[in-house]
Amino acid sequence: MIPRRTLLSLLVGALSATSLPALAQQAPFDLGPEQPGRIRAEKDPAAIAAVPKGFRFVEPGLFTVGISPGGPPLTTYATDAKTVIGADPDFAQLIADSLGLKLNLVPLAWADWPLGLTSGKYDAVISNVGVTEQRKEKFDFSTYRLGLHGFFVKADSKVTSIKEPKDAAGLSFSVGGGTNQERILLEWSKQNVAAGLKPLELQLFDDEAARLVALRGGRVDVVVQPHAQLVFIAARDKDIKRIGTLSAGWPLKSDVAITTRKGSGLVDALTLATNNLIKSGKYRQALARWGIEEEAVERSETNPPGLPKY
Repeated sequence: MIPRRTLLSLLVGALSATSLPALAQQAPFDLGPEQPGRIRAEKDPAAIAAVPKGFRFVEPGLFTVGISPGGPPLTTYATDAKTVIGADPDFAQLIADSLGLKLNLVPLAWADWPLGLTSGKYDAVISNVGVTEQRKEKFDFSTYRLGLHGFFVKADSKVTSIKEPKDAAGLSFSVGGGTNQERILLEWSKQNVAAGLKPLELQLFDDEAARLVALRGGRVDVVVQPHAQLVFIAARDKDIKRIGTLSAGWPLKSDVAITTRKGSGLVDALTLATNNLIKSGKYRQALARWGIEEEAVERSETNPPGLPKY
């Protein structure tokens, strides 16, 4: 017998796989392959000059980027099932424009990016990669987004804001088992109990569909998972809303970054290009197009402190 959660996940997955054109008509974001609204930038002479003399791109004239289509709004396949679109592809386009290059997106399985990058298949990876101290041993980073989890509730919920542990006292949460979100919420619960407040109640689920069913069915007060995923669902279904965000590295800041080979020399040019895009407003326009302005960084940094080794 197929477990109930697994069956629910399969049914939702089957529906999603067979209704891409219909989804494109209903979704708040453009999922078509043409992407006429994609934000573009002019060449950035300063960024181009920062590329080391003699640096060789994987293919001359192209900025080759490894990217994993994990789902909207960050990166997904368009309705033609082959064109890669989303917030990360849009940002990659801005960087390619800044460098005076044509963008070449190479889809990959997320787990394969380290080997592909070190073996020289890509000039960079732009695919929601977080900065960690362990990764910094092999790669260089130019930050471009905050790593956030989202707190979302039903649209008619009386819970209006969660910013810190005390705001969550006594509430029930739908969360993925064994995830970073679970680890953080368990620590929040301990802090609340130590402060004489009510603990958090966690209900653990293996998949997103089950987590959302629990929220919509009133079994929990709040669902917690990566922020961008919930932004897309809220805009599409209009029955849940955001009441707060949480750093994916809590209590530390978690940064998402363009990833390049250690010592390749490209990192400073990418950081400069990103900061100039921030100044021009193009960067925030690109994030806003996918509803994730909340994840904007004030400035890009080269190899900032990363999450520690555990």
